[in-house]
Amino acid sequence: MATTPLSPATIALVAERFRALAEPARLHLMQALRGGERTVGELVEATGLNTANVSKHLLLLHGAGFVSRRKEGLYVYYGLADDDVFRLCDIMCGRLAAEASSRREPSGRR
Repeated sequence: MATTPLSPATIALVAERFRALAEPARLHLMQALRGGERTVGELVEATGLNTANVSKHLLLLHGAGFVSRRKEGLYVYYGLADDDVFRLCDIMCGRLAAEASSRREPSGRR
């Protein structure tokens, strides 16, 4: 399968997007949003992160184009801007889950 070489600008954009996903808390938020829109408070409850961290990570994810937001009354609802990111995540997470499982000691600890 032949592919066209990527331009330096495209490579930089891809790296920027991957950096946005290179944080466990942000991946946790993306997983929580997979079920639909949620408020910051709902995301705090779903992830166990504190409000300031959730807000900070949502801002970064929104800036990277992964998360959308809409205001309704006093609330801001966050959702996934595009579900395509999960195709990549499903591939990587499936492979890495199997790898992590094989690395565990019999007691389940590393």
